[in-house]
Amino acid sequence: MPTFPINLDFVRTLTDDVGMLQHSKYATPNKKEGYATDDNARALIAATNYFMLFNDLSVKKLIDTYLSLLLYMQRSDGKMHNFLSYDRQLLDEIGSEDCMGRTLWACGYCLNSKLPEQTKLLSKEVFDNLFCWVSSFTSPRAKAYSTMGLFHYQKAYAEDQNVKLNITALAKQLTEQFELESSEGWDWFESTLTYSNARLPHSLFLAYEATGEDKYLQVASKSMKFLINTQTINGVFVPIGNRGWYKKGSDRAIYDQQSVEAACTTEAAIAAFRNTNEEGYLKAAYEAFEWFFGKNLQGLKLYSQENGSCCDGITSQGLNQNKGAEATLSYLQARLNFEELKQQDNLLRARQK
Repeated sequence: MPTFPINLDFVRTLTDDVGMLQHSKYATPNKKEGYATDDNARALIAATNYFMLFNDLSVKKLIDTYLSLLLYMQRSDGKMHNFLSYDRQLLDEIGSEDCMGRTLWACGYCLNSKLPEQTKLLSKEVFDNLFCWVSSFTSPRAKAYSTMGLFHYQKAYAEDQNVKLNITALAKQLTEQFELESSEGWDWFESTLTYSNARLPHSLFLAYEATGEDKYLQVASKSMKFLINTQTINGVFVPIGNRGWYKKGSDRAIYDQQSVEAACTTEAAIAAFRNTNEEGYLKAAYEAFEWFFGKNLQGLKLYSQENGSCCDGITSQGLNQNKGAEATLSYLQARLNFEELKQQDNLLRARQK
């Protein structure tokens, strides 16, 4: 686990007065690629998490910028656009369900924070206007992100009983999908392992935390252990490659490995440890995180502590040298999750003295 300070320099480099740019060419922001709601939702979570952990007012401007873009990208019916060009032209009619789920997660996260009240009011407005569409979601990841947003919304509005009912409804859909798709030796929600896989069990650990329903914990644990085992080869974390994924009954793709997979596995394993106290999950979190520092099949370091940037991934030929928003934010959020775990542990130790 690295002990050097968290570095936000590259996050600031990728951010202008509109929002966070989606991609870079090597370590230079690529303005041709514009902005994405997906990345600005991720950035809002990371910046808010940083603010909560370090009470650093310098990130408040970043938070306002990302939230402002989410507001801009929200349609009059509450749904989201996802892509915006550098010259501020909307590039899609309606964004993906995943981008809407990530928006709910980000806005819910803001509500469960010490941000100024007016910032939280805007987060709630974006969340509430979008949430009416969740019942139509078919993407399991969109359901997972929405559940994670509701988890934080519930902490902010504990008296609102409808929040728990909505968490239960989404978690029930995910557990039913798991029961439908899983089989002996394949403890998963779909017939193919694809992208951001760990968000599915992650959301169910949070659903268990919010409701106390044992079924969610059972499915979360079974699927998370399957994912950890599948993504570990000779003690090394090897995320599912996006050049072919891993279809049940076929060979899994090794490349291209994406930074986002290492990060969301880290975060989900930490959530699993928090809810079960099983040391194996903590070990899995460290192993996934060490992928960024060279504990991978090619021994390549993806993270740069000099400016806080992260390479997009590992190909069969070596590093993908571009350093986009997704990769940089993925590393940052995983690192912040460890920081949060450390601060909680220190608080617990202080209370026990």
